[in-house]
Amino acid sequence: LPPLGVFFKFGCGVEFWICLILTFLGYLPGIIYAVWVITK
Repeated sequence: LPPLGVFFKFGCGVEFWICLILTFLGYLPGIIYAVWVITK
């Protein structure tokens, strides 16, 4: 799950909630955002 990696890196912050919403809207946008945020 993409939000899980973001949660482990940033906690329950804005990045996590954005990733969670994008994952609910479509799995691919959640993955893309998670990779972008974690590697940023």
